Amino acid sequence: MMTISVCIGSACHKRGSYAILNRFKALVEEKGVSDKVSVTPAFCFGECKNGVTVKVDDKLFLGMTEESAEDVFNRYVLPKLS
Repeated sequence: MMTISVCIGSACHKRGSYAILNRFKALVEEKGVSDKVSVTPAFCFGECKNGVTVKVDDKLFLGMTEESAEDVFNRYVLPKLS
């Protein structure tokens, strides 16, 4: 199972990480891949100065927004599920 972890530490929380977490959860449901992808909150990846950090398996994505969440999902998550 693929795991998407969204930092909800204080710096990321202030930058809207819960909205990003919820966007990833919505994308998983919309695409019908809840049996292949889990979305979980996580604490600090040590990249606080770089904005909201998301980890997809072992790859970090820095400075995430709700808009970039969909791009990451379509470009990096969906292709690995095929």
